[in-house]
Amino acid sequence: MKLVDTVRIPPTLLGEEVMPTIKNALREKLEGQVDKKLGSLVAVYNIDEVGEGHILVGDGAVYYDVTFEAVMFYPELQEIIEGEVVEAVGFGVFVGMGPMDGLLHVSQITDDFISYDAKNARLVTKNGGKSITEGDHVRARIIAVSINEREPKESKIGLTMRQTALGRLQWLEEARRKKQSQAVSGEETA
Repeated sequence: MKLVDTVRIPPTLLGEEVMPTIKNALREKLEGQVDKKLGSLVAVYNIDEVGEGHILVGDGAVYYDVTFEAVMFYPELQEIIEGEVVEAVGFGVFVGMGPMDGLLHVSQITDDFISYDAKNARLVTKNGGKSITEGDHVRARIIAVSINEREPKESKIGLTMRQTALGRLQWLEEARRKKQSQAVSGEETA
């Protein structure tokens, strides 16, 4: 995304090269910031244009208007994401998806009954013998988005894995292998 902002370069950095100093100042100021309409600014990666510097009375810093390109992340409803489980708790798991985390509630993991194994910090299915814990990689669909730009950590993103082709990646791979072996054994009997 192409954005425009004003960046302050303090007097202590005025002897440095302008472009790298401006890029670093933009990164410090904006990376990790969240905007309701734009999403989370992940990285400033290119500066397109730097305006003429301005000095304000009583402030020895130089202010530059900068046009730059940035990588943004905005969670879209119904979007399929892949992420890593960063925490497993009794009511579900938190999935890291870049700059934000989403909640995968126990009711949205699988059709099977799930219980929490506190000793091993994991969720376990009753009948299928499947489990999900920190470090597992999952594929899920975004079903709810509530961005809080003042407190980005309080943004809420709801996820589900109760649809075809969604789930813990290991489960999906096992199902694919099982299907392939059934197809091969079906061909051998025919």
